[in-house]
Amino acid sequence: MAYDYDTSDPSYYGLLKVYASENKKYQTEAEKMLWLHLRGNKLGLHFRRQHIIGCYIADFVCLKKKIIIEVDGGYHSQYAQAIKDYYRTEKLESLGFKMLRFRNEDIYSNVVFVLDQIFNAIARPS
Repeated sequence: MAYDYDTSDPSYYGLLKVYASENKKYQTEAEKMLWLHLRGNKLGLHFRRQHIIGCYIADFVCLKKKIIIEVDGGYHSQYAQAIKDYYRTEKLESLGFKMLRFRNEDIYSNVVFVLDQIFNAIARPS
């Protein structure tokens, strides 16, 4: 079983652990809504929330299938943040992870579609 410190960069772990803890404590409404569907192996696999990978904190991750789910608020559409997200995705995919990104609005307006996308990703062979 992988723990936070197994997938994190040790030089960032202490600081990121504090941020991850804060992120769990103050989830967005979209993250709360999605977590209700992911927690407790409801899709047949274990997901973690606010899990440290390298020098990043993933909103949700299934370590067994190496799938990361990111829930993006409005600021992710700003140019500077979009560039950061691009490089973050590149780095995490270079580590073997599959990245799924959903906007808050996607979760609010069509959570069934979001869950179908996640289920399809986890159903694919690793």
